[in-house]
Formats: sequence, structure tokens, C-alpha cells
Amino acid sequence: MVTQENAPASVPKELVDIIITQFYRVYNDLGYGFLEKVYKNAMYFALTDSGLKCEVEKNITVYHDGRVVGDYFADLLVEGCIILELKTCENIDPAHEAQLINYLKATEIEVGYLLNFGRKSTFKKKVYSNQRKFYNTKKDLREFVFFVQFAFK
Repeated sequence: MVTQENAPASVPKELVDIIITQFYRVYNDLGYGFLEKVYKNAMYFALTDSGLKCEVEKNITVYHDGRVVGDYFADLLVEGCIILELKTCENIDPAHEAQLINYLKATEIEVGYLLNFGRKSTFKKKVYSNQRKFYNTKKDLREFVFFVQFAFK
């Protein structure tokens, strides 16, 4: 299991600490019950006020065999290396985790956090390594046909 201490070197612990601190600060200030957009805006301001580069609704384009097969929007992209997916539900659901994993699969970003502003504040970290994305050890690389790319639009 990947923990904060052994996260990929591209994600400094100090960055994660700021994100989690701001998550709890926003939750404690606003409480429970607002729409996801309210928390997204609050997190954006909290993170940028903390000196972090943060993008809202970052476009993720999914490719297969060199063709666009879909587009998604990550709630927040922090410092170009962490995707934040915000929820406002009772509990983090496996479908929410799968959504974040798919965002990681479709980008070169390896680390994401689900931040739940539900009745009880919770978060989960997800890691999907680039090595796992781009290499299939059971097949020759020449047979590798699945291609994904992060679109910077």
C-alpha cells in the first residue's frame, strides 16, 4: 500500500500536508450540506491563498488507438501533480474511487485524492503509477495499443 511517506517523489509531503490542512479548514468553516461546487470554489481559493497553483475543472481527454474516445473534467489539479476529486455524499463509494483511478489512468499524474465533504469529512488517496499505465509486462511493447494522453486545453 502506498502511503504519504512513500508516495512518488514528484509529490512533496509538504504539498499533501497543505491540501489536507485546507480540506479540513474548508470543511470546518463551511460545514456539511452545500453543493459540491461551493466546496470546489472554497478549496480553489484556500489552495491558491496558500500559494499553490490550482486549476479548476481540468480537462482530461481519453484516447484509444490514437483517437479521442471521451472527455472528463477533474475537479481540481494542484501544482500539476495531484488530482482532487470532491464529493458531498454520506460515504466514499467504490464508484467514486474508480472515477479517480480512471482520471489517473488517463493522465501522466500518479496521485489523486477523493475529498468528501459529507456529514463526516473523509478523504482517500489513490495512486496509479505511470509504469503501470504504459507498460504491460505480459505483452511485447509492440503490441501495446492503448494510448492515453492528458490534454492541456
